[in-house]
Amino acid sequence: MKKTSLQFLQTHLNMANTVDDFALGLFGEASMDNKGDRTPYSLFIEAVEQVPIAISITDKKANILYVNQEFSRVTGYQPEDVLGENESLLSDKRTPKDVYYDLWHTIRSKKVWRGTLCNRHKFGHRYLADLTIAPMLDEQGKVTHYIGMHKDITRSYESEKKIINQKLLIESVINSSPIAMVVIDNQDRVILDNHMYKVLVTDLDKGEPALYFLQLLRNEMGDLWSQLQSNEQGFNNREFKVEGKGHQRPRWFSCAGNWFMENEVDADAFFENASKQYLILTITDITRQRRQMEELHIQTLKTIMSEDEGVRGIRETLLGAIHQIQMPMNQIRAAEQILRLKRDERQASLLQILQQIQQSGEEAIATMQNCIPEILQAAVVPVNLNQILHEVLLLSDQRILCMGIDVHWHPQSDLPSILGSENRLRILFKQLIDNAIGAIGISSTGEQRLKITTHADADLIYVSIEDSGPGIPIEKRAKVFEPFYTTRPMGGNQAGMGLVMAKEIVNQHQGFIDIDPGYDQGCRLKISFPLHRQELRRLT
Repeated sequence: MKKTSLQFLQTHLNMANTVDDFALGLFGEASMDNKGDRTPYSLFIEAVEQVPIAISITDKKANILYVNQEFSRVTGYQPEDVLGENESLLSDKRTPKDVYYDLWHTIRSKKVWRGTLCNRHKFGHRYLADLTIAPMLDEQGKVTHYIGMHKDITRSYESEKKIINQKLLIESVINSSPIAMVVIDNQDRVILDNHMYKVLVTDLDKGEPALYFLQLLRNEMGDLWSQLQSNEQGFNNREFKVEGKGHQRPRWFSCAGNWFMENEVDADAFFENASKQYLILTITDITRQRRQMEELHIQTLKTIMSEDEGVRGIRETLLGAIHQIQMPMNQIRAAEQILRLKRDERQASLLQILQQIQQSGEEAIATMQNCIPEILQAAVVPVNLNQILHEVLLLSDQRILCMGIDVHWHPQSDLPSILGSENRLRILFKQLIDNAIGAIGISSTGEQRLKITTHADADLIYVSIEDSGPGIPIEKRAKVFEPFYTTRPMGGNQAGMGLVMAKEIVNQHQGFIDIDPGYDQGCRLKISFPLHRQELRRLT
């Protein structure tokens, strides 16, 4: 009949007279009751037998003297399978040798060793053992036995590894994304980001990009931001224009976000479910798409402007011709009235000829007036003058580049909108900027400079367009807004309606246009529009 673990252990305890003495050596003062009497060893034996940790006791050579019930459950070996066998029976070759070296070096130094071994189950499969081995000392301090305690942590290890692998996979996917992604907590702290987000940190020069875009989003969305956050509803396609560093072109970004809750994992949240809210924010660089759209938009504007300029060119030509015809017609009308007053029969034939000429002239004028093309009414909508001026500069981009003009563009970032006709205002500023570019081209100073600024106060929006051209002499400033007057050297009295139409468009928008009398480095036009004016449904 085979001996039990306890019987086998008792047989080999040469250092102690009884198992009770061994228990005293193993558990120390814990084996004494309050009166100094020894607690029956059976209590300790039962505790060791029932504890949910695999326990084994070996001699100094690691030969197994005792195993508890949990040891059999974890390893698959019953006591009769392992008693007298070496503890190495459980070892698997996958555990590196240096781990065993460290183990033996530690326990022989009378220290406790803690670590993980790869063990082999009785049925052949491997498992991970979280192991603690403590040396047992006699009264002289010599090692007599070793007690080992271990548990199977294979499943927890696998779960932990899966979590780590999933985290690495998620991070890999996030980092490989061409979109900047960042996770932000409820205190606006960046918790997680990817490589594309880190690129934005240096590219935008805006400090922490997440904080910059959060401010833009909150300003744009207002109360909607709090509503979406409280309901954990996301948002998409929030586009923002970001001015580039130095002379770099502006960039466009599209933002999307989703809020989510994460359960707390600290001890305080064990009995009470607590969670934190996070925002995952994606920032997509859509500059290329916006520039393509902008180029298409500019091409469309060029077509529309070309058609409009063609119509206005015909109108200007016909109005100029009518103006030229009316001058001699007025003289003929005056001569006719003089002859009528004289009532000289000898000049009756001359009077008749003048009347025929006048009639023919009036018919010609009427015909030309009927040929003047109509300009369709324009709808009145909110207009951002910064956008209009930006488009006009793009329309004139080729001329500006060819002439090497240095453009200084200083718009007010939060410029309010005005009510007006987009196309009329576009024509207005196209005419003024074209005039400025033409003036720069004939300048003798050698400086090629065009400066455009916008700003607003409580009542008005101001636009300033200044050039480094020769300027307009004081005596001619009142005439430049008259029909068919030009200051160009080869112009003389050539017909011109450009500034007349510009002033007409400004008047239609209840604004003012003036030449700055105090500016002497070229010409500076100052245009102002009221922020609060009577609303007109149409502009004719």
